[in-house]
Amino acid sequence: MKSVLITFDQAHYVRIIELLDKLSCRGFSYFEQMRGRGSKTGEPHYGSHAWPSMCSAIITVVEDSKVEPLLEKLHQMDEATPQLGLRAFVWNIEQAI
Repeated sequence: MKSVLITFDQAHYVRIIELLDKLSCRGFSYFEQMRGRGSKTGEPHYGSHAWPSMCSAIITVVEDSKVEPLLEKLHQMDEATPQLGLRAFVWNIEQAI
């Protein structure tokens, strides 16, 4: 099992939920409002008057076989709209209850 943390501009929310459904990644936790900025490019997401956009995050735990298809589709979404910002990070899950 792997954990995938997806951070993204709020504009991506519906498309990411649809992608998780399509790939049968049922369980996830959603963090609606987060602040941050990308490490390389993109606009900051501070929720301020100067940088009003906000970002969100979803964390999901999926079978190993679902990681690559998920990352590929997320990468395509990011390339289509690079200024919005979208990142994904993968961790091994050692144990779960």
